[in-house]
Amino acid sequence: MKVPIRNEQTKFKVDKKIRDLVRLAVKTSLLYMDFPTNAEISVMFVDNEEIRVLNNEHRGIDKATDVLSFPLFEYDEDGEIIEEELDFSPNGEMILGDIVISLERAAEQAEEYGHSFEREIGFLTVHSMLHLFGFDHMTPEDEAEMFEYQAEILEEMGLKR
Repeated sequence: MKVPIRNEQTKFKVDKKIRDLVRLAVKTSLLYMDFPTNAEISVMFVDNEEIRVLNNEHRGIDKATDVLSFPLFEYDEDGEIIEEELDFSPNGEMILGDIVISLERAAEQAEEYGHSFEREIGFLTVHSMLHLFGFDHMTPEDEAEMFEYQAEILEEMGLKR
């Protein structure tokens, strides 16, 4: 598993504890979903203005959000990876995609929901990993399934509300 992490914001310190938490969230998500191969997931930390720009550019929504997921392949109707879309790193890891987290929004949400900044970063990473696995929350049924997985992964990590 390879998880390069870039910090492109200056409002919050990104120390080893935060980097280790993100890597644990990625690893726990991969194990939980029984992902069959080594994977590479890149993570970038930004502020609200940068994620607003990205959200507008990629989704046509001109407002800040907490996290964006950019999967590099698609799944068929059975949830299987479409093979011709696979991409591998030079070291042989399957490149799942990119995660962009606004640390500024994570801090706001942690305060709003009454839990730690670390718990919010873990939640956003797990949430984004599930999007990279092809899950979404567009219907109530899909949302319930995705949120159940999130809760179970966070529980395995020991990140409680």
